[in-house]
Amino acid sequence: MTPVVLALPGNEVLAGSLATQLGAELGQSECRRFPDGESYVRIDTEVRDRDAILVCTLDRPDPKLLPLLLMAAAARDLRAAKVGLVCPYLPYMRQDKRFRPGEAVSSAYFATLLGGAVDWLVTVDPHLHRHSSLGEIFSIPASVVHASPLISAWIREHRNDAFLIGPDSESLQWIASVAEGAGVPYAVLHKVRRGDREVEISLADLAGQERRTPVLVDDIISTAGTMIAAVGALKKRGWAPPVCIGVHAVFAEGAHARLLAAGAAEIVTCDTIPHETNRIDLSGLIAGAVRSLVAPGPG
Repeated sequence: MTPVVLALPGNEVLAGSLATQLGAELGQSECRRFPDGESYVRIDTEVRDRDAILVCTLDRPDPKLLPLLLMAAAARDLRAAKVGLVCPYLPYMRQDKRFRPGEAVSSAYFATLLGGAVDWLVTVDPHLHRHSSLGEIFSIPASVVHASPLISAWIREHRNDAFLIGPDSESLQWIASVAEGAGVPYAVLHKVRRGDREVEISLADLAGQERRTPVLVDDIISTAGTMIAAVGALKKRGWAPPVCIGVHAVFAEGAHARLLAAGAAEIVTCDTIPHETNRIDLSGLIAGAVRSLVAPGPG
C-alpha cells in the first residue's frame, strides 16, 4: 500500500518534498497544546496496513519529543504496518560517556527511547564521538545520510577558489572528503574547548593560500564559538572574511547574529533545520535513504 508521510509541526516543507519524491501520500495530522500545557495529537489520514513516515527534526528537542512519541504511538495503535522516523537533526549524541559520577549517558538512553517508538530511523550526519556508527546504540535500522557530496557541489558551483578549513583534528577525514569532492585544498585547526561557550583556536600553517577564499566547514553550528574564534584568527592574519558552512543550523543563543558580527562573509547551511541560511537541499538524499526502508508507492 502507498506509504503516508506525516509532518510534525515545522517540518511541512521537507515532508511535502519527501511525499512527492517517494510517491507517498502527504497525510493530515494535528498537534497542539491544551491550556494546561499537555500535548494533543491526532492522525486524520488512514494509516492501517501502511508504512507511516514521521518527519520531525529535533533541534530544541525537549518540547518536540513528546508530541513525536505520541504520534508514533498513535500510528502503531491505528495499525500502521511500520512506523519510521525521518529526523534530519538527531540530538543527544554528544553525551556518550559518563565523564563525572552520576551523569546520564544521554545518547544511549535517547536511542533506547526512540528505538522503542519507531521501527527505523533516517538522519543526517549525527554528531558521534566515541561511537563509530548509530548501530552501536540503536537496536533498530538507522540509516545515515551524508551531506558532504552536496556541500562539495555547492562549493564547486559558488566558491571554486575555496580553501577549506576544518574546526579540529577530529574533522580531518570529513573535511578531506568535502575538499576532494570540491577539488580544493584544505587544512584543519587546533581547537581547545574551555567550556560550553569558550573556544581557543590556533591556525595551522596556511602559507600560500591567502589568495583563496577561506571557507570554514563544520557539522553543527550551535553556539558558533569555534567559527567565531576561527573568523577572528583569520582576520588577525589579514585573510578575507570567510564563508561559513554548516550541516546543522542549530544557532543557539543568538549565534547567527554573533557570527555575522564577527565578520563572516556568508553563512550557508543544509536544510536539516529550517533556517534563513539554508542553501543546500538534502531532500533527495534523504528520500533515497527512506526508499530503501519502505514499500514503494505508485509511480
